[in-house]
Amino acid sequence: MAQVKSLRTDIKFKDTPIGKIPVDWEVASLSQVAEINMGQSPPSQDCHDYEEGLPFYQGNADFGPKYPTARRWCKKPLKIATEGEILISVRAPVGEINIAPHECCIGRGLGAIRATKINSGYLYQSMLFHRKALEKVSQGSTFEAINRKDLSDFMIFAPSTNEQQKIAEILTTVDDAIEETDRIIEKTKELKKGLMQKLLTRGIGHKKFKKTELGEIPVEWEVTRLKEIANVRYGLGQPPALDDDGIPMVRATNIHEGAISKVGLISVKRDALPPSRNPFLKDGDIIVVRSGAYTGDIGLITKEWEGAIAGYDLVVTPTSRVNAIFLTNYLLSNIIQKWYFASLSARSAQPHLNSLQVEETPIVLPSLSEQKEIADILTTIDLEIDSEETNKHNLETLKKSLMQVLLTGRVRVKLQ
Repeated sequence: MAQVKSLRTDIKFKDTPIGKIPVDWEVASLSQVAEINMGQSPPSQDCHDYEEGLPFYQGNADFGPKYPTARRWCKKPLKIATEGEILISVRAPVGEINIAPHECCIGRGLGAIRATKINSGYLYQSMLFHRKALEKVSQGSTFEAINRKDLSDFMIFAPSTNEQQKIAEILTTVDDAIEETDRIIEKTKELKKGLMQKLLTRGIGHKKFKKTELGEIPVEWEVTRLKEIANVRYGLGQPPALDDDGIPMVRATNIHEGAISKVGLISVKRDALPPSRNPFLKDGDIIVVRSGAYTGDIGLITKEWEGAIAGYDLVVTPTSRVNAIFLTNYLLSNIIQKWYFASLSARSAQPHLNSLQVEETPIVLPSLSEQKEIADILTTIDLEIDSEETNKHNLETLKKSLMQVLLTGRVRVKLQ
């Protein structure tokens, strides 16, 4: 970040209604520096799911990290935002920000903000930084929404035009790095999916294949059931008494595509665990989410999570016949996720898997040595993804820190 080297900290401040700012900065209402266009939903007969007319963004549900994704289009839009305008969610959740990637129709859940007397990049970053304040404004209304007056009266900090541009350049550089890292992560994940499809059906170096219920596989492989190569048991169930210093409980919300996350992790009291059961997880156990929106998702227990307990979900303990990493990837493959688990969970109104169904999961079984080869290849790609996700996290942390000091004037950029 070459731009960061030009920052300075010898600053004098003054008080304003929205906080201390450098003496040479001003505060301005949004209406003083931008045009505000509140969305309006067109008649339903003018909207459709095919690409004809303008992309139609109805609200926060269409938003991405920076740009919205078109799901509907409109032939006769009532309100239009132009490319580059800031889109803001004006209904719960209020204050989410995106940028219009092209001319588009906006519904009543959105407003569009066009910078007129302020740098557009600076305004975008400033709106991101202050969006929590917009949430507080919305909490005073019955439906948690903001209107044109709320937006018009909203106050932001206004440094000089040159400083606005410099701040925007620095923060945009970090945004670009985050976006590039996201692209690398997605490409690497796509690479892994392609390799999984090949390795888990064709193996390594095989020439002859046979037809099975799971499709063609190498003649040396066998098809078995999960119950033949692993033990399946239920987790503890609903959490007993909670204790911040207790035993971590891994639940469905902590599981995503093979990994276990600490986000939203809870801990329970050790002495609240039933004495008649052994709910503890060990290295190599696999958790299968058995209900809800994430039914069928898989989490591999590593040494980091050994000694934790499973919540409502199923615990699969592999026997010596199968490599835990190979099995985890096989359970995550389309063969199982889309063909087997999805067909089972779709039979009820609420997606659900039980232990008997999971025990009957069909599994291809190469030799242990080939299982390890396949696992090692896929683990190498997982490590690349983990590295890029760590890089992304570090960039996001840097962005938050820079926003905190640059958009408040606590640290100033030196202008040429």
